[in-house]
Amino acid sequence: MRANRGITLIELMIVVAVIAILGAVAYPSYQSYIIRAKRSAAQQLMLKIANRQEQYMLDRRQYTATLGSGGLNIVEEGWTCSGTTCSNDRYDVTSPVDNTATPPTYTVTAVPKTGTPQASDGTLTLNNLGSKTRGGTSGW
Repeated sequence: MRANRGITLIELMIVVAVIAILGAVAYPSYQSYIIRAKRSAAQQLMLKIANRQEQYMLDRRQYTATLGSGGLNIVEEGWTCSGTTCSNDRYDVTSPVDNTATPPTYTVTAVPKTGTPQASDGTLTLNNLGSKTRGGTSGW
């Protein structure tokens, strides 16, 4: 008698069910990872801007709202910086300043873009005192 070759329909259905279950568990976890990674990229850019603001203050005795050329000259992979805004596919980052205050101040703000998975993440802020907030809550 000859042995059957191939797989049965039941075996195929079991494999499909296992793959579907793994996909149902893995996809939300992957989405969560992407949101955290994009938030981390925005936080990294914000820290870079804050560092450059402090360097600018030491050199010129004031802060600048210009993030692109002629100001802080921010160049970061995945970000487009011109004028007073740096943007990527998930965030718009600005750094408004008040040089009339004593002492002068700045606040780096990352606003999630509407219609992206990041939209529910809340606005990230970092000021000249090092205070960080996310969605109005202290800390990132």
